[in-house]
Amino acid sequence: MDVLKAISDRRSHRSYRKEQVPEDVLGSVLKAGLEAPSARNHQPWHFSVVQDAALIQEVHDEAAKVMGKNTSPRFSDPDFQMFYHAPTVIFLFGEKEFSWTQVDCGIAVENMVLAAESLGVGSVILGLPKPAFMGEKADTLRQKLQCPEGYDFVIALALGYAEDTKDPHELHEEKISRIM
Repeated sequence: MDVLKAISDRRSHRSYRKEQVPEDVLGSVLKAGLEAPSARNHQPWHFSVVQDAALIQEVHDEAAKVMGKNTSPRFSDPDFQMFYHAPTVIFLFGEKEFSWTQVDCGIAVENMVLAAESLGVGSVILGLPKPAFMGEKADTLRQKLQCPEGYDFVIALALGYAEDTKDPHELHEEKISRIM
């Protein structure tokens, strides 16, 4: 798939089939993340791939507990699950002491979603799990997700075969300034 087509076609999906992403496809998505550029080629990331539905749910439950229903009304809905029941979630952990970790992990996750799109896999990028890594179970979750020492949660990526469709979002050309 042409990269510009992948960019144009990519959507944030919020409904997935139970079918797991095949290992070769997942490997290609992960490789795209590893190939992302980073400041000084530091590569300050660690990708934890989770296909254990119970562990994914545990992260959801802890984030919901920390946030509380008053912070996010979505958690009042018993059918809401922050990973949208995607069969695979990639947690991106980044080095805490590196100045460009957030940016570099953002670039890596974008590489992964574009690779996923080009391979027919749906995705959604998620910051919502962050509170799970600030609550009582934070250290336990980091351990279960094999977060390296000196790293912390940056962003997550849910992957699977999408069951929903979305129209493209409106483009705001006024957000571009041209200085010549």
